[in-house]
Amino acid sequence: MKKIRLIGVPMDLGQSRRGVDMGPSALRYAGIHNRLEKLGHAVEDDGNIHVPVRDTLGGLHYLSAVIEVCQAVYRAGQAAIRDKTLPIFIGGDHSIAVGTIGGVSHDEPVGVLWVDAHGDFNTPEISPSGNLHGMPLATLLGRGNPAWVNLARPGPMLAPENVVLIGIRDLDSAERDLLKESGATVYTMREIDERGMAPVVSEALDRLSHLPRLHVSLDMDSLDPSEAPGVGTPVPGGLTYREAHLLMEILADTKRVGSVDVVEINPILDAGNHTAKMATELLASLLGQSIL
Repeated sequence: MKKIRLIGVPMDLGQSRRGVDMGPSALRYAGIHNRLEKLGHAVEDDGNIHVPVRDTLGGLHYLSAVIEVCQAVYRAGQAAIRDKTLPIFIGGDHSIAVGTIGGVSHDEPVGVLWVDAHGDFNTPEISPSGNLHGMPLATLLGRGNPAWVNLARPGPMLAPENVVLIGIRDLDSAERDLLKESGATVYTMREIDERGMAPVVSEALDRLSHLPRLHVSLDMDSLDPSEAPGVGTPVPGGLTYREAHLLMEILADTKRVGSVDVVEINPILDAGNHTAKMATELLASLLGQSIL
């Protein structure tokens, strides 16, 4: 049994498309609390981190507000780990990860599995859109706006050897070059197609074997849009239902997962809350649900 703390982060400031701020509500409506309790875990819902209402803010990219929210998320993550509780951050767009991963790695490094269609490795200088949800991983590795990089402690919050990206299939040109240079490990959908999910995850875990604790940052657009239609930036050719569950099941077997993000659920674009239900089932697999 684990002590689990649900932390909602209804952030929609990192992108231009509206709706992901309703992601935490969609996951709660999908029954995430009861689903995890049925697995024998002690689950507490900490409510939502305050996020300023988008329409009350000036400017195009809302950086100062995103930094403020990430600072609060950072403190929540740090507190959860010190309380020996597994935090599940339910977003919201992926910009929250600067706070989530920063906070859970405050006292000791963690290995990060970044499960996403995108690299999220843009910086303000190279980003075609300027959207902040395309920059959090670069920011965590110390690249980008200094105020965001250093929001709660100076310098990079992650080392490249502690990061593995899985499911990548959509990169901007300059972002691709920067990610290649970074030293982070990247498994694209081609590698998953050619080798299969199990060997890829096994190798990823070997690369992170020097770290006692793992953080899983799950962007629901890592799945194929036929499986998870309710996301803001869908990309064809993603993970299948079984590939995604197998990934979570293998990670569960390690018993090293200490914190989780699930982000980019957009109920406005969904059908029957299907994507939030899918996310709930994936979290159940990550936290111990098994076929036998």
